Amino acid sequence: MLIEIGQKAKETSYILGKMGTDLKNAGLLAAAQEILDEEDEILKANAADVAKAKERGMAPGLVDRLELNHKRIEGIVEGMRQVVGLEDPVGEVISMKRRPNGLLIGQKRVPFGVIGIIYEARPNVTADAFALCFKTGNAVILRGGSDALESNKAIVAAIRNGLKKERIPEDAISLIEDTSHETAREFMRMNGYLDVLIPRGGAGLIRTVVENSTVPVIETGTGNCHIYVDESADFDMALDIIFNAKTQRIGVCNACESTLVHRKIAKEFLPLMKKRLDEKNVEIRADEGARSIVPEFTAATEEDWGKEYLDYILSCKIVDSVDEAIAHINRYNTGHSEAIVTKDYENAQKFLNEVDAAAVYVNASTRFTDGFEFGFGAEIGISTQKLHARGPMGLLALTSTKYIIYGDGQIRK
Repeated sequence: MLIEIGQKAKETSYILGKMGTDLKNAGLLAAAQEILDEEDEILKANAADVAKAKERGMAPGLVDRLELNHKRIEGIVEGMRQVVGLEDPVGEVISMKRRPNGLLIGQKRVPFGVIGIIYEARPNVTADAFALCFKTGNAVILRGGSDALESNKAIVAAIRNGLKKERIPEDAISLIEDTSHETAREFMRMNGYLDVLIPRGGAGLIRTVVENSTVPVIETGTGNCHIYVDESADFDMALDIIFNAKTQRIGVCNACESTLVHRKIAKEFLPLMKKRLDEKNVEIRADEGARSIVPEFTAATEEDWGKEYLDYILSCKIVDSVDEAIAHINRYNTGHSEAIVTKDYENAQKFLNEVDAAAVYVNASTRFTDGFEFGFGAEIGISTQKLHARGPMGLLALTSTKYIIYGDGQIRK
């Protein structure tokens, strides 16, 4: 079954690689419209997935990731339509230089070919992944989690129907419906068919893919994101940013999981932070210094500093300087998104320069680390590694390059 899917995807990738932008855009628009037209069927399938997930006791943050509604369907479609409006990178000649021997050597953007994506209970990833892979001339093979199987089947069926209407090969997108671990491991070893594999999900999934895959992997990481409140911070701004980053959506990788507060403002700021987060019943797990100011805080353990909660829980630590905040973040973060709230320009620049993460913010919520918010349309994931791609991965991250060389009879001596 996997070999057949791989063969069809590989054959289709050659067609997609030479497909013009106008036809790719037409395919995207048709697929997006089909998702809208099939919204009732998609929501019915999603409701079945959500009901099963709740029966199994899935955490609320993960149920939130799984659940679709009319607004989220509209968001998926809008993301696909935004990709239509983005410039097609395929075929772009990045450079062209003439060598002393007369050879004209250039570099050109090309598709990877076939991209495999393994992800968990995030049905929106199904449409996002297709849109970006298709626009860049790549075929995509998806292996979603069992919790979202019915949702994924309905979305993929709609996309394939949309492509069919434009006479585009439906195998531009394929879904592996066998969600067993054995099949997933076979998928990770499809060297002859997959050109790159991208895992999207929790730390366990990403570790499994990295350790078992024989296909090149682009890691998308978990998000232990911090907000550091500097001694010069505007309190109202800091409270708004923390509240938004922690509570707007708890089950996402760019949500704030930890706060650091400068000792000079802790006595005044921490009670205000507790009062604000009490609006959403957020549990705050704090060090002894913070608990001496607000005894209602829960005692933090060493594990809390590196924890991605995906829940209404936040860790909190008092620090004596921006340097201590940076050192703590670089020790415990996952390389995703980090923020400082400050009026001090030098501290802001120091934070930007020295924090090791894919996205570093001054006076803004970490929730903006997102392909849609960055103007990329949909995203394939947030890369927390440093090789090839880092941060929200849009169209450029899904292309490779090849050298193109023009000569007039040169031979090497």
